[in-house]
Amino acid sequence: MNNPTITFVAPGKTEIIDNPVVAPAKGQALVRLAVSTVSGGTERANLLGDHSLSMSEAPAPASYPRIMGYSSAGTVEEVGEGVENLKKGDRVALFWSKYYMFNTISASNVFPVPDGIAFEDAAFLHIATFPLAAIRKCRLEIGESAVVMGMGILGQTAVRLLRAAGAAPVIAADPDENKRERAIEIGADLAFDPYAPDFAESVKRATDGGAKVGIEVTGFGAGLNGILDCMARFGRVALLGCTRNSDFSVDYYRKVHGPGITLIGVHTLARPKTESSPGMWTQRDDMKALTKLILGGRLDLKGLIQETYSYRDAVSVFDRLAVSKAFPLTQIDWRRDK
Repeated sequence: MNNPTITFVAPGKTEIIDNPVVAPAKGQALVRLAVSTVSGGTERANLLGDHSLSMSEAPAPASYPRIMGYSSAGTVEEVGEGVENLKKGDRVALFWSKYYMFNTISASNVFPVPDGIAFEDAAFLHIATFPLAAIRKCRLEIGESAVVMGMGILGQTAVRLLRAAGAAPVIAADPDENKRERAIEIGADLAFDPYAPDFAESVKRATDGGAKVGIEVTGFGAGLNGILDCMARFGRVALLGCTRNSDFSVDYYRKVHGPGITLIGVHTLARPKTESSPGMWTQRDDMKALTKLILGGRLDLKGLIQETYSYRDAVSVFDRLAVSKAFPLTQIDWRRDK
C-alpha cells in the first residue's frame, strides 16, 4: 500500500515521497487522512529552516528532511494492541500528526469526532486549541474588549473565538489591507493598520481607553510593542506568536510595569496534560469544547478556509508558501487526486 508523504527535503524545497505504511504497534492507531490544515507561519519557518524544532537555549541547526502537517482529520484503518477507545471506520481528528496519507500515531493523539462534524472542521480542531488556550489564560469576560495582532491562521481563528466568547469590540490589526478586510468578513468589529501613526489612539478610542485583552500572533517584537501601546490599565496580553528572534527591546517600565500589564506565555505545550482547571484546559478538553460549539452552530471553523488543494498539488502549494507573506488559509484534501 502506497503512503504518499509531503516532505520538506531542503530549505524551500518540497517533494511528495512514497513511504511504506507502518502497521500500528501497541497503543497506536493507523489513520488514513482526509484533510490537513496548513499552519502557514510554522510551516513556512520549517520549510525555510528558520525553526530548529527546539526551544532549548542552544537549539540544533535546522535539518532535513522534515515532515509537518500537525492538524488533520481522517478515518481509522487499524488499531494496535491495547487500544480500546478506537475502532476501524471511526472518524477522528489528530493532533501532532504528519503529512502522511496513512498516519501511524499514538492513540492518545487521536480524538473521535461525531458524524455531524465535517472533516474540514475536524482538521482545524488542533490548531484552534492554540488561540482558545490564549483566550482562556487571559480570563476574558463577556463584554471586554480585545485586540488581535496579526491575521494569519491563528489570528483569524482568535477573532472567531473571541466573538463566540462574547468579547466586544473585537479589533483586528494587520498591515495588509486584504487581511484587514478579511478580518471584518469573519467577525472582527474593526480592523486597523498597526503601522498607521494613530494606530494605538484608534484602538483606545474604540475601546474606551484601551483593550482589556490582547492576543499577539505575529511573533515579532514590533507586534508586541504595538499591542502593548493599545492596552488598558491591568490588561492581559497573550504571547501566542512564536517570537523566534529575540533581538528587540520593550520599554517594560512604561508599557508593562507602570500600567500593570500581565504578559502570558501561551505556547500550546504550556498546558496541563491530564486535568483541566479554570483558565488551564487540556488539549483534549479544548477539542471537546470546540466540537460542542460547532455542533451547536456557534462556531464555524471550516468557513475560515480560503483554498483547498489535492495532496498532489503540494509542491506548488508550498513553493508559494515559501515566498508569500499573504498566504491564504489552506487545506490539503487527501481524498482528491487532482
